[in-house]
Amino acid sequence: DALSLAKENPDKEIVFFAIGFETTAPVHLMALKEAIRRGLPNFSILTSLFTVPPAIETILSDPESKVNGFLTAGHVCAITGNRAYHRLAAHYKIPMVVTGFEPVDLLYGIYRCVSQLEAGSYEVENAYKRAVPEQGNAAARQLIDEMLEPCDQDWRGIGIIPSSGLQLRSEYKRYSSRMRFQLCPEENQIASECIAGLIMRGLRQPSDCPHFGKACHPTHPLGAPMVSSEGVCAAYYRYK
Repeated sequence: DALSLAKENPDKEIVFFAIGFETTAPVHLMALKEAIRRGLPNFSILTSLFTVPPAIETILSDPESKVNGFLTAGHVCAITGNRAYHRLAAHYKIPMVVTGFEPVDLLYGIYRCVSQLEAGSYEVENAYKRAVPEQGNAAARQLIDEMLEPCDQDWRGIGIIPSSGLQLRSEYKRYSSRMRFQLCPEENQIASECIAGLIMRGLRQPSDCPHFGKACHPTHPLGAPMVSSEGVCAAYYRYK
């Protein structure tokens, strides 16, 4: 749609908001590749891309962390493969189970994670093999490596995590909305009463928050875990 708008409105600048994790990055880059092929100088992308392994490592390296295991997101691993998680599981001695999103997938992922904990083992286990090959999607990874590079990223409730984001490489900077319009990111504003950071780091549960289900709910979220339908607070709220 953004490409069509750029073609139909050559007198206007069309900015596409490229947001997400490793899962969505290749799709954004395919759009940019097509804009370059069509010669659309009025098309640019504003990237807000995050990568999962650095966030997991930030949580695990926290001395106060109470996380016992991870269900790693199957849609991310379908792109990246599992290599980065093998290092994390071995270094921090914690089980990581690649898991899908259907109820049975989640139950099986939890079962495999608990089985590892009971056995005292810690490894990456692929419980979502129908969608996740060990090496991920080679074409998608090649596209990411070609067009993007790591950058520091600000995570709501956690803060800046070094090299946890992705931005366009220098040879593609002319298509960066941030560079084209000299945009300066504003500091994240988080409600002072929100304990989202503690929840995302595994130090608190949503039910520990005095505002959960009261001042904070899906139609009036105070923090990231309630904003997203995939967020833990939103899940607690929905399923009670």
